[in-house]
Amino acid sequence: MIVAGATIVVLVSCGGGRDRAAQRPEAGASDSISPQPPNPNPQSRVIIVLGTSLTAGLGLDPDQAYPAVIQRKLDSLKLPWRAVNAGVSGETSAGALRRLDWLLRDSPAILVVETGANDMLRGVNLDSTRANLAAIVRRAREADSGLPIVLAGLEAAPNLGPRYAAQFRALYRDLAAREHLPLIPFLLEGVGGVDSLNQGDGIHPTAAGDRIVADNVWRVLEPILRRADARTHERTEQPGAGAAGPRGKMGAP
Repeated sequence: MIVAGATIVVLVSCGGGRDRAAQRPEAGASDSISPQPPNPNPQSRVIIVLGTSLTAGLGLDPDQAYPAVIQRKLDSLKLPWRAVNAGVSGETSAGALRRLDWLLRDSPAILVVETGANDMLRGVNLDSTRANLAAIVRRAREADSGLPIVLAGLEAAPNLGPRYAAQFRALYRDLAAREHLPLIPFLLEGVGGVDSLNQGDGIHPTAAGDRIVADNVWRVLEPILRRADARTHERTEQPGAGAAGPRGKMGAP
């Protein structure tokens, strides 16, 4: 996608049928149909990772995409969370916003948002991208006022010029500051522009690259998980305290 230090135009909008994404069913499809795998632990809470082909893991096996790597981290630590890969190749911020209500039906306990790169590639006005990102946050909070939302920061292709790059970067930093969102400064930190960590298109990470991406996400995500789990424990330890609710959410960190 966005490659720091490289002079390429990123083709995140490419990609076909290899997505392992939680996509909205076509019009007329039964609401009972879900593309997500069954939850092996019904007590686990859901982390939805809303994103583009970087999240979907274009060109990789399903278990190599970074949400699957995060799931293995969760499992190894015996944390009761389930990471759902809701990435779709080629999706703009407007498309992510349109899918959001459907994804929120799963009552996530955490939402990770990675979108906007395809807006940049298609020349979408930055004000439109900014408005869509803000609308995603607003709508998610309307569904659950205490939902923690993690924002993945992105970088523009350097061949678009330093002014545009600064404005694009600011979209994420400004929104995170205004809405008090945990921010992943740059999703592809340590991967973008490194040939050995990207596939032949020079855009999408290899399996090794996605393990680094997972680490970038995990550094921001883990403290939120730990705080949420600690609050759950505190409430269950209080004499006479009831359950934390059907989803066990403790509110924003």
